[in-house]
Amino acid sequence: MKAPRDEIGTALIALKNQGYPLVVIDSDLASSTRTDQFQAQFPSHFFEMGIAEGSAMSFAVGQALEGHIPFYVNFAMFVTGTAWTQLRQACYAGANIKLVGTHPGMDDGPDGASHHALEDLALTRVLPGLTVLSPADAEEVIGAFEQAIAIKGPVYIRVAREPMPVRDKTDVPRVTDIAAIENSGDDFAILYEGTSLEQAVAGYQALLAEGKKGKLIHVACLKPFNEQRFYQLVENVGVVATIENHTVNGGLGGLIAEMLVKHRLNPRIVRLGTQDTFTESGNSRELKAKYSISGEQLHSQISRLIG
Repeated sequence: MKAPRDEIGTALIALKNQGYPLVVIDSDLASSTRTDQFQAQFPSHFFEMGIAEGSAMSFAVGQALEGHIPFYVNFAMFVTGTAWTQLRQACYAGANIKLVGTHPGMDDGPDGASHHALEDLALTRVLPGLTVLSPADAEEVIGAFEQAIAIKGPVYIRVAREPMPVRDKTDVPRVTDIAAIENSGDDFAILYEGTSLEQAVAGYQALLAEGKKGKLIHVACLKPFNEQRFYQLVENVGVVATIENHTVNGGLGGLIAEMLVKHRLNPRIVRLGTQDTFTESGNSRELKAKYSISGEQLHSQISRLIG
């Protein structure tokens, strides 16, 4: 078990040591987002903007215009929600900025609904030209940062706070867009965004234990979305389920529903995530279970549809 956010500082330092003109921007959360590790090694390339997210986003665009590659790292709620107007303008300009949202979904559990980023995928997926990445475990964070810095234009990377398993990548290496990390048949397919890896795996394994056969699919890039690969993976599947640490409206569940309609596929559908509701303060794992983001719910709902 390892927290993906713990690799943020390592990833930034590695890119800087490779010679990229990288700068890091913070809004008074460096210890929580682990950018303080970068600050310790490269203090002149680290900018503390305080609790002024709109100004920080505008500053990031200015840094990009000067030829730097800014990484603005903040809680997902603030980097996408509080600064959304400035983010929209940055995307309109095609600015070469990289945004990292930590504590997504209910990962910031005890701080309550005001800090729960259950809309960040919807807020970013709607913006033209913005790439949206969702690495699933600590090992994939560095790869996602490398993927982002190679893209000329704005990128949003969603990074989980909670410790989670590190997937064995012997057979299936790091996913860069969409891929089945497990594939035993076509009874069902579970599609997950990176921060719900643990719950997706638990549901998948429970179904296998009952003799059901299916696919476990990581959607590591929600935008641009690899529609051709998606179609190939699910065209013969009986039940398609999505699970996300996010609202189903406009997030992964919304995306997959759109794609099924577009490609005229008609499986039975399960969408797990918050259901058009605000959440509450509490232990993040307990909250996820309460709002049906769990392996148990995946198993129960898919099993009921398969029969």
